[in-house]
Amino acid sequence: MTAALEARDLYRFYHAGDDETLALRGVSLEVDAGELVAVMGPSGSGKSTLLACLAGLDEPDGGMVRIDGEPLSRRTEETRAALRARSIGVLFQNGNLLDHLTVAENVHVARRLARKVRTLRPVADLLGDLGIGERAHSRPSRLSGGELARAGLAVAVANDPSVVLADEPTGELDHATASRVIALLRARADDGAAVVVVSHSAEIASASDRVIALHDGRVTV
Repeated sequence: MTAALEARDLYRFYHAGDDETLALRGVSLEVDAGELVAVMGPSGSGKSTLLACLAGLDEPDGGMVRIDGEPLSRRTEETRAALRARSIGVLFQNGNLLDHLTVAENVHVARRLARKVRTLRPVADLLGDLGIGERAHSRPSRLSGGELARAGLAVAVANDPSVVLADEPTGELDHATASRVIALLRARADDGAAVVVVSHSAEIASASDRVIALHDGRVTV
């Protein structure tokens, strides 16, 4: 059975003058549908670089990422963007909302980019499940921190993606809101998505099926 998300021998190098930083050193992982995996490690360990490569937002210098068996790496940016819009939901720590649009409009934009032909759940139902149905017509500047996190998650899962990637999704949240976001990510996995969360949070680790530890760009666990 093909993993929903597969990365093989990922390498990523950065150059600054004569200095070379090895951000990823042969990282491999597989995440199945229905699985929530936490990627943990100290700052500078390569977590965010790994997430960017898994999302197709950054191109690895070596190795390959596949989504549902389809290559994501070594493709044109247009092809990567189309695959990302169709099959990958990304939740950034600093939000993934367009400030000039309402919450509902942000979700609609994500769905138009994906160009999916199958019927998706009504936006009102999606926002209601996330507990922000009453904020559908509010712009991001009018939302609290917890509402912003849930609105960002709504955009990330707008197209019912097979893979959900989250970068420190609870880093700026109070405990109650963080717990709710973790529960929602857990629910996405339970509904069949492959979920990868980059985090320092022990609560996320305890909610995960597996924890992958990174250190100096290598998997250590």
